[in-house]
Amino acid sequence: MLLEGLHLPLTTPFYPDGRLYLRKLEHNVDRYSKTPIAGLVVLSEAGEPSLLSEEETREVLRTAIHVSSESKVILAGVSRDSVKGTLDLAEVAAGLGYDAVLVKQPLVLPAERAREILAYFKTVADRAPIPVVLYSTKRAPVSVEAVAELAGHPQVLGLVDEVASCGRIEAIRAATVQVKREVTVTHLFAAVTGRMNAPKEATGGATFVMAESLTEGGAAVAVAPPKPAIKTRVKTVGFQHLTASTGRMLEGLKSGSVGVMPTLAAAAPQACYEVLAAWKDGDLALAEAKERRLAEAIAQIEEQLGVPGIRYAADLNGYFGGMPKLPLLPLTGTERQVVEMAMRAMRS
Repeated sequence: MLLEGLHLPLTTPFYPDGRLYLRKLEHNVDRYSKTPIAGLVVLSEAGEPSLLSEEETREVLRTAIHVSSESKVILAGVSRDSVKGTLDLAEVAAGLGYDAVLVKQPLVLPAERAREILAYFKTVADRAPIPVVLYSTKRAPVSVEAVAELAGHPQVLGLVDEVASCGRIEAIRAATVQVKREVTVTHLFAAVTGRMNAPKEATGGATFVMAESLTEGGAAVAVAPPKPAIKTRVKTVGFQHLTASTGRMLEGLKSGSVGVMPTLAAAAPQACYEVLAAWKDGDLALAEAKERRLAEAIAQIEEQLGVPGIRYAADLNGYFGGMPKLPLLPLTGTERQVVEMAMRAMRS
């Protein structure tokens, strides 16, 4: 599976009383699917998975993939502190048609428990029904040594890295340089998802008539035309690193990241994508200018206010952010004004 491009981390919408607002999740996924992002990430840290029950987690996974575009890579955050809990959710994600699962280091294991951390990741990768993407968060960073050990596993596609820095990315690249894999892509070198190849049920409007009905006097039966096969080719990739810090997108791309997962993209997907697009076009000056445009929003919203700030910023741009779930509190009037000022250059 190709992980290049911008992958958007979804927030999880709630009613004011804390119940899941699934219709608004559908609204967001549908709108995001119409943007030039490469993929969607369900229940990353931005989705606040620790605030959800097991049933709510499954409802979010079911709802998000139901309305997502088949051309978008879709990743499921399935991390639990136990191997069994993670694998149970990975089975759910696989059954729903997710392309890969996002797995972070268990919070019960401190960094010095390296042997147990590796055992956790290896067991999950060995038994998961779909590919695994490692997830290094600020609260639970995956060490370079662990990444190097896991990169050669055939089920491990890459790393989404919140703690990405130039030195760290270069160290990971050096430690995984021997990893080479062939992935299936479209003729335009975009990712081919499992849903793109899945057979579609007939939805009406059939135009074919069975020939037997015309020659034997039987009733004519309309059947749906066969789904045309997509044209694909093969691309060789290495261990795929994605920078999951909005403020370090360009630094990550310069250091070798093949994609980004900026938290701010939930509120300003186009503005975040423009940094990547300018970089891919080879226009470094424009990419830097586009990144500077995000600087105030990164500092005032993402870094200071966190996901509640992202939610309100999303509301300003026509997506649904809504109220956070307790114990997180909604923004004060002053904080809302800060978000409005920071987003003034990115209002859609």
